[in-house]
Amino acid sequence: MSVTHAKGFAAVGLEIGLKNSGGKDLALVHNLGPRNAAAAVFTSNRAKANPIIWSQQVIADGIATAIVLNSGGANCYTGSRGFQVTHATAEAVAAKLDLSTTDVLVCSTGLIGEQLPLEPLLAGIETAQLTADGGADAALAIMTTDSHPKTSVVDGAGWSIGGMAKGAGMLAPGLATMLVVLTTDADVPASDLDAALRSATRVSFDRLDSDGCMSTNDQVTLLASGASGIVPDAAEFRAAVTTICLDLALQLQADAEGSSHDISIETVNAANEDDAVMVGRSVARNNLFKAAVFGNDPNWGRVLAAVGTTSATFDPYDIDVSINGVMVCRSGEPGQSRDLVDLAPRAVHVLIDLKSGTDTATVWTNDLTHDYVHENSAYSS
Repeated sequence: MSVTHAKGFAAVGLEIGLKNSGGKDLALVHNLGPRNAAAAVFTSNRAKANPIIWSQQVIADGIATAIVLNSGGANCYTGSRGFQVTHATAEAVAAKLDLSTTDVLVCSTGLIGEQLPLEPLLAGIETAQLTADGGADAALAIMTTDSHPKTSVVDGAGWSIGGMAKGAGMLAPGLATMLVVLTTDADVPASDLDAALRSATRVSFDRLDSDGCMSTNDQVTLLASGASGIVPDAAEFRAAVTTICLDLALQLQADAEGSSHDISIETVNAANEDDAVMVGRSVARNNLFKAAVFGNDPNWGRVLAAVGTTSATFDPYDIDVSINGVMVCRSGEPGQSRDLVDLAPRAVHVLIDLKSGTDTATVWTNDLTHDYVHENSAYSS
């Protein structure tokens, strides 16, 4: 059910001819109320697409009643004409659903630097028929290089959250090349939505680092209809939002372009959480280590070399490293034989013990494969 799992939402996914590969490429999600609270987080890239610039203005008052998303074009670096397309798209949705234009969020994904044609967008919006079971089609419509749609639901005590995501590469800090829409029928004000969403993205999407490349169009949106009539406990709601964000983030990791291993890098006993994230991120971005994992080589020296480039607090000669449960490095020296490490499974767990404190963090990445290079060089996406 995706974004229509929660009460008070309707959605649709349409094929309007934006994607050269064909398939659905326009999605609409409508919050039917009675509440229209909203929150969103955006890419931290200074190079922002026109829909991001528009949506940041829309969300400023914590109100959004609809969101329109297209694949087949990023509408980024397309100048004033591109912003006019974004504005006109929002206007068309507002007219279709009898809303204020300034309550319509816009998202786009696809190739940068190509003008997004307005006519098919307007025609598609005009013919769109949103329904309470349209969430699955909406999830299909936002895909680009994804091999399958990503959806998730979490149920609370009489209320629920539904979500959809797209993304299969360029997964990096400050979000990723991804669009995410979350919907809830809980009765939650915009300020609490924002707090819950930022708390959740901090430990989920912001720690997904597939290839160190940050996109221009990333947006995670949370809409609340209040249709359940239930005001959840703040901590319980925040935990549920975190759960669904983690689930979608790991679905994105598993579908990263051309990958053959899903790597979780857990740093423990760090002086603080920032150090733990910094260390995990450094390993996640180390192409030598990622290439070694692709070759089923537990080359722990490359882990330590990556850790050593950071400013985190640790003794570089008193670090433990385990790979898939085998402590291959103990106190900065050879530990168990690397021949004991089995990298045949897709899942790879790297545990780094800094012995400098009590904080921990996990960063997720993928291996570096021939297929990744091919997929990002053979065609534009």
